[in-house]
Amino acid sequence: MNFQRGRPKEDPEINLIPMIDVLLVVLIFLMITTTYSKFSEMEIILPQANAEKSSDRPNTINISISATGGYTINRTPIKFSNTESLSGELRVAAGDQSDPIIIINADASATHQSVITVMEAARLTGFNRITFMTEERSSR
Repeated sequence: MNFQRGRPKEDPEINLIPMIDVLLVVLIFLMITTTYSKFSEMEIILPQANAEKSSDRPNTINISISATGGYTINRTPIKFSNTESLSGELRVAAGDQSDPIIIINADASATHQSVITVMEAARLTGFNRITFMTEERSSR
């Protein structure tokens, strides 16, 4: 029994719009959650300091580090073999000062390890106030 004699048969239709919507949502989700890392191309621009010159404070110890690895404390060259002996030199330089300010003046070509060595010696000595000397860039 065919009750639909005069009507032509309809072909099934596939609606692609919902599938496209789902794919677009997935694409947007992937674009948002993906991180793009370019560590090999990272450039570091170091900050510059524009500060007024501070007056000489009597409670300071100036430590200079040269590019070749030479150390001076208050303009007196020192030799040391390890961090503990540098800590002893800092104690001698401090004298009767209770908590002096350690001013590290490192050459731009000095190694990072040489600065860390001074900071570690100051920590071992118990001197917690450390600052760094900067040079103001001249405007061109």
